[in-house]
Formats: sequence, structure tokens, C-alpha cells
Amino acid sequence: MTNPSQLFRLQSGICLSSFLGCIDFTIVNTALPALQRQYAAGVDAVQWTMTLFVMALCCCMVLTARLGEYFGQRQMLYAGMIGFALASLGAGLSPGLALLNLCRLLQGAGCAVLYTATAAILVEAMPASRRGRALGLLFAANGAGLALGPVAGGLMVSQFGWRSIFLLNVPLILLSFMLCRGNIPDSTTSRHLRLDYRGWLLMVSGLVPLLLWASYGTRWGWLSLSSLMLLGSAVLLLLVFVRVERGTEQPLIDFNLLREQRFRRACGLSMLLAIFYCVAFMLMPFRLVEMYSLSDAQLGLMLLPVTLVMALISPLAGRLGDRHGPWPVMTAGFILLTASAVLQSTFSSTLSVYFVMTAYVLMGMGWGAILGSSVAAALGALPPSLHSQGIGISWTLHNLGGALGLAVAVRIFQAGGTDNGYQWVMWLLSVLSALGVIIAACSVRSASGASAGAG
Repeated sequence: MTNPSQLFRLQSGICLSSFLGCIDFTIVNTALPALQRQYAAGVDAVQWTMTLFVMALCCCMVLTARLGEYFGQRQMLYAGMIGFALASLGAGLSPGLALLNLCRLLQGAGCAVLYTATAAILVEAMPASRRGRALGLLFAANGAGLALGPVAGGLMVSQFGWRSIFLLNVPLILLSFMLCRGNIPDSTTSRHLRLDYRGWLLMVSGLVPLLLWASYGTRWGWLSLSSLMLLGSAVLLLLVFVRVERGTEQPLIDFNLLREQRFRRACGLSMLLAIFYCVAFMLMPFRLVEMYSLSDAQLGLMLLPVTLVMALISPLAGRLGDRHGPWPVMTAGFILLTASAVLQSTFSSTLSVYFVMTAYVLMGMGWGAILGSSVAAALGALPPSLHSQGIGISWTLHNLGGALGLAVAVRIFQAGGTDNGYQWVMWLLSVLSALGVIIAACSVRSASGASAGAG
């Protein structure tokens, strides 16, 4: 494709589609207190609007990438757009929390397609001379989506109600479709691929009881019969999944890649990051409302420093990673996250807003330093032929970490109440972040040793 007008329309449509996938993660946070008021529900009930979204991402990311290779990225993107639009419409019109949560699950599945297909289409459609800039704009759109979510959500909830944040997706995804329509070139397909549906069903059947166990273990008792049965079934099914995948010629997930130590460490750090930002971003609105009695619009503005700083730091972190390697950048990132969690553990209504903003800026800096660097570290540990599989494994584990972290942290938060519970969660996050510092720092030394040995 060489027509500049077509390229512009395509890139605009693709960026808008990916932007919607990202903004949908952060925009919902500011609506959580409104959902509590609407349905007279507890934190554990509204928590599922985020947990199910992340769970769907976790379960569908690898499969949608494979489906895109098999059927073509264009067809997969259009299917994802339709699914995302219908799920958004259903969420905005939901009469009850149960249907809203179901629609959020379907939204997450649609977003899994939007995340995986957009970059693949740009790589195929753009000439080599413009590919880097096109992908840079795509990731900038993603960062803008994460950054604008809290502010847009707060303003929309305060002016039009929480349903508006879902209903607005429908005309915007339609606009994205109209921009892309007729401008996406025929996608290459790989019909020789064997789609491992059996492996995917086994993976999902193991992940679902694992997440339910993490969510309800505190309520039922970790050693209760119900908890032990859920955990046992999850472990058994996941072990069967691993065994089946090892004997499959074209597995959904190639577990042999985890034998590479640097790849394994990069995936672990990506999981720790997901636990931190999913948990913190879920609970921060409740703590802020408790501390300052904020309106929905004010709440969105208070959360803006986290995502805005993350979006601004990410390109700088990428350049530093190119120069010094991703491991030192991630070490610094986890130091920043540790400092942020420690500061957030001291939050009280007597603290100044500037103290709170400092903690949030540190979180945004750490988030931005680690997110792209963890992907670069994972890919740097593998040969190019295995990059697709590596990305699938890394993001699946990333989303799994976020979903499990959310489930466990909400129970801790509820057990201690708004004050003590938030403090306990932040202590836990500070410990996990400190673990990330140790892993990343050790990897700096091993990566330096490998480079010296290669030299």
C-alpha cells in the first residue's frame, strides 16, 4: 500500500482501535465507587468488573494471536471490533451487576483481539521505511489511552453517569471500522497451522478455578474443603495442560522456552509489574474517596499523574534500554515502585495532596520503566523465530499475575478495612517490588557476564 491517504486512514483507524482497548482498562477505575452506589455492592462484587476483564485477556491473548495467523489479521480485527462493540453496548445497558460483569468478560476477549491484531496489521501494511514510526504512534496511542482513562472516566461519570463510559465505545469503534474499511491489505494466512483448541480449553479450565480460589479463599477459609477442591482441580488441570502441550507438535504455549533463564526472569518481572499496577489502580480510587471525599471528576484528576507519567516515561525508558540494556532500567523501575508502595502505605486524610501526588508520580515512573523493558528483555533472550511464542507466553503470564493479584489483594483490603487493609496491601506490594529489584539486579550482572563472555 503506497497511497498516503489510505495509509493515514488505516493508521488512524488502527490507533483508535488500540486506544479504545487501552482506555477501557483505566477508565473503569473511576466508575467503581459509582457502581458501588448504584448496586449497593461491596468492593468484592465490583472488583469483578476488572478481574473478569483481565481474566479474559489472560485466557484469550495467545489464542487470538494464533487465530489471526490462521484466518488473517484483517478478518480477526473486524471480528474483535464487532465483539467489543456488542460487549460495550451490553455493559452500558446492563440492568444488574451480574450482566455487567459478563459483558466485561466479553469486552476483555474483544480487547485481546484489538491488542494483538493492530500491531500485526501495521507491520504488514506499512512500508519498511515507515514501520518504526507507525508502531511508535501506535504505542503512543496506547499510552494516551491509559493516561486519559482516569480523567475521561471521572468527567463522564460525573456528567453523564457510569453507563456513558461503555456506550461511548460503540460510535468510536464504528469510526475505527470506517477508517480501516477498504484500507487493510489482504493478510497473509497460515492455514497449515494447527489451532490447538484442546490446549486452550485445558488452559482456561485450569485458570478459572485458580482465580476463583484466589478470590474466595479468604471467605471460605484457605484450608476449607471448597478451597482445597478448587485449588486441587486447578493444579490438576494445569498439569494436564502442560503435559498435553509438551506432546503437541504445534502447541498453544511452548513451555520449553521457559528453560531459558533470562526469558523466565523477564516473564516473572512482567508478572510482578502486572500485580502492582492492577492491584494499586483498583484500590486507589476507594482510598482517595475515603481520604478526601472527592467527586468523580476530581477522582479522575487525582489518578492522572500515574498514567500520564507512565506514558511520558515509556519512550525514554526504551531509549535507555537500547543504550544500557533493559535490566538496569527495570531495576530502577522496581526501586521506584517500592518507594511508591512504601509512601502509599502511610496515606491518611491528614497528608497533603502533594505527598499523594509524589507517590503516584513514582508509581508512573516505575510502571513506564518496566513495561516496555520487560518485553524487550523477554525477546532479547530468544531467537527471532520464537518471538511470537515468547510474546504470547509473556503477556499470558502478565495478565495472569494481574488477575491473581487483584483477587488476593481485594480480600486483604476487605479484611483490614479501608485504612488498615490498604496499608497491608501496600506493604505486600512493596515486598513484591523489592523482590523485583533483586531479580532485575541479579540479571544485570548475569547479562553483563554473558556479554563479556561473548566478547
